[in-house]
Amino acid sequence: MSTAILLGTSRQHGNTHQLINLYLKYRDADVFNLMDYSISVYDYEHNNKEDDFLKLTKQLLKYDHIIFATPVYWYSMSASMKIFFDRLSDLLTIEKKLGKQLRDKSCSVLATGVDSEPPDCFEQPFILTAKYLGMNYENMLYCACNDNFNMNEHLSLLLSFINKSTK
Repeated sequence: MSTAILLGTSRQHGNTHQLINLYLKYRDADVFNLMDYSISVYDYEHNNKEDDFLKLTKQLLKYDHIIFATPVYWYSMSASMKIFFDRLSDLLTIEKKLGKQLRDKSCSVLATGVDSEPPDCFEQPFILTAKYLGMNYENMLYCACNDNFNMNEHLSLLLSFINKSTK
């Protein structure tokens, strides 16, 4: 199974990025960092269709499994990830053929934050979006990181996450 990791964070080498690096020690995946793309906010008139959203989406569609990786910011996904999710609306309107290609793909979430548990509302947008798009939502791994990412503290959680994911 081919896996893409979509990273949305404002801190280039922060905890979420370190979690991805740990993941990559145990599983192959290609990482797409939203900081490397110019993606505009959703526009009902679709004046932004020349930005990098469709280019990135076409790349992601080549994979069987997509992992959304984001820190928890204000009880939600990062701003860059939210913009990406908002732009999924383009796949329901002007790019329906691309949108239909998401059906039956699987997805999951890697997240980090400072609280011991993520807020109850954090995972819902991922679950509901996957359901709406016909994707198979698998699971989420959340790692609490008070200051820095501690690989030893999170390794067993990561291995459990990997074992629950589609092979």
